[in-house]
Amino acid sequence: QVQLVESGGGLVQAGGSLRLSCATSGRTVSNYVMGWFRQAPGKEREFVAGVSRRGGVTYYADSVKGRFTISRDSAKNTVYLQMNSLKPEDTAVYYCAADPFRAGVGASPSGYDYWGQGTQVTVSS
Repeated sequence: QVQLVESGGGLVQAGGSLRLSCATSGRTVSNYVMGWFRQAPGKEREFVAGVSRRGGVTYYADSVKGRFTISRDSAKNTVYLQMNSLKPEDTAVYYCAADPFRAGVGASPSGYDYWGQGTQVTVSS
């Protein structure tokens, strides 16, 4: 079993930055694809960013490309999402997720077996 706990959310003004952390425990996730998703009120959960098993390959949604950076520290069993130049439309609950089976990063939530409880990010205009 894998447990994921997100932290680092909060309220920030447009143009500001936040760094989200996803601490993992239980089974090691060093061989898992890791992803960040978000869900705004009334909207479906959407892919934000993902990182490959070894951390060498990253993928981003077009809406965050150039502003967000995903990274993983296997020694600390932690995945990060650095968010810069935040916009009001980035407001959502952000979730960390782990995919133990697929070889590459997937954008569909259905491929991820483990999820954290989410952390709220609110960007004011």
